[in-house]
Amino acid sequence: MKIETQTSEEMAELCKLIEPISVAMLSNLDADGALVSRPMAPLRVDSAGAVWFFVDLRSSRVEFLRVVNLSFADSMRGTYVSMSGRGEVRSDREEIENLWTPAAMPWFPEGPGSRNLALLKFVPHTAEYWDAPHGKMTRLFAMVAAAVTGKPMSVGEHATLNYLLAH
Repeated sequence: MKIETQTSEEMAELCKLIEPISVAMLSNLDADGALVSRPMAPLRVDSAGAVWFFVDLRSSRVEFLRVVNLSFADSMRGTYVSMSGRGEVRSDREEIENLWTPAAMPWFPEGPGSRNLALLKFVPHTAEYWDAPHGKMTRLFAMVAAAVTGKPMSVGEHATLNYLLAH
């Protein structure tokens, strides 16, 4: 994932957390109001904090992007990020070419010229993260100590960031 220099300190911190995570879960409401999720490979985070993905225009889900959640998880590092916002579908051929990667070929075998290929721009409004980078053994020890003492464990950072919308 390409990360551009961020215009806000909060987004710069979130980008540090999500940069090594190669798959995110994108959730939205479907036509029946049910919550549905699917794995997506983030391509880049632009300077305003929008996260970009390839999307298939034939998917019915592109119609339900008014309210979207994007979550990242790296259990080995103890990093979890949940972002809420909205999605926008873009068909900018030049940008598709710029972001094209051979890893997208299984979904778009016609390559970047596929007429069904578009971009999904996720625009975050709020985010929440949990970061416990002290290693698995430290986290395990803290969990055991919390169970023994009956006191909540704290081995990392947790924050909620509001009003991330830069556009």
